[in-house]
Amino acid sequence: MVKHWRVDREEKYEIVEKWFLKDLEMIDGKEADTDNPYFDMHFHKIYSIEAYSCASKYTFARTLNKLNAMYLKKDLKIVNFDDTYLNDGSIWSSSNRDILVVMKICLYASNLLCLSLCRFS
Repeated sequence: MVKHWRVDREEKYEIVEKWFLKDLEMIDGKEADTDNPYFDMHFHKIYSIEAYSCASKYTFARTLNKLNAMYLKKDLKIVNFDDTYLNDGSIWSSSNRDILVVMKICLYASNLLCLSLCRFS
């Protein structure tokens, strides 16, 4: 855990607390269906964390999952996250995720517009 603050134009960082990945038992995203930056990390104690954004919460969970798979290969529970955004095999997990989501919404909107303009007789 890093504390961040600004002094004039200089940014300062201080390590407040350290955790080991081997001690992490579970990551709880709290609500998979909402745009929520809050999550819990379960060690011997539960730590409630607020990410900068929901996207950064998912990026953090993906990173921990990759590190776990690469080095520890233990069963890391990741709950209350949307699997579509967690898995690397998904098109939505790319770095262009925001553009892809907007493109998909535009496609749906254009389809709805076409359907609404069609006359059925």
